[in-house]
Amino acid sequence: MASVPKQVSDRLSKETGRFQRILKSAKDRDVNEADTVTIVTEMLTSIFGYDKFMEITSEYAIRSTFCDLAIKTEGSVKYLIEVKAIGLDLREPHLRQVVGYGAQQGIQWVVLTNGIDWEIYRIKFEKPVSHDLLCSFNFLNLSSRKKEDQEILFLLCKEALAKAVIEDEYERIKSVNKFVISAILQSEPALTFVRRELRRVSPGLQVATDEIESILISDVIKRDALEGNESEEAKARVKKASSRQLKKRKPKPKAEPQEIVSEDPTKPLDTNSSDHFNN
Repeated sequence: MASVPKQVSDRLSKETGRFQRILKSAKDRDVNEADTVTIVTEMLTSIFGYDKFMEITSEYAIRSTFCDLAIKTEGSVKYLIEVKAIGLDLREPHLRQVVGYGAQQGIQWVVLTNGIDWEIYRIKFEKPVSHDLLCSFNFLNLSSRKKEDQEILFLLCKEALAKAVIEDEYERIKSVNKFVISAILQSEPALTFVRRELRRVSPGLQVATDEIESILISDVIKRDALEGNESEEAKARVKKASSRQLKKRKPKPKAEPQEIVSEDPTKPLDTNSSDHFNN
């Protein structure tokens, strides 16, 4: 993940603790949704660095309803934020609600929060529409000076937008996970590499890649990394990348040399003539 700029780090260190106290008090008082929206709006300004009057829109209209908050910079909406009362657990219907908002408006990033619990999702505009969880965190459990916690908060900061930090982190998470690594280990190049190393360990060893793959699947890779939609998507992704790489490496066929024939067979061929060679 991109490093957090010092100015942002100082702001996070200063404001995180202050809002943890505010949220604890609000939780004890069991404030309603409207008051929670007020707190989240202040967090977007003080912690995440957005201009309250220019970049934060309340009650963002979506057809016949409204999303609680929207972050708008450079003339376009970057995030939709649906806020629930601080004492309410975030549930599947709340997620469907905010994903529906994003899908209707063509906005890829949505946030669901009750002020304490935060969930960041990326919408995939497929048929049907789906979504991936980028990350979730409990704000009260964050350390204001811990590098990893500041990096999580930085994902939603204004300064991260220009660097496309959230997109880079999404791509990293989609690539560096158990499903993709499992798929890579089962790919032909990886199996061939393992077979070669086994032969180095035991010269003259006869072993097939099918046998190596069988051992990986049955004894090495955990079952939850081998099954389900995420596993199938990872295998397809790895296979596509391998095919693309093979196409790049495939040498182009050499052109057949053309026979140069003199117009007058009784005269010797002039090899210095520009009619036959382009110097």
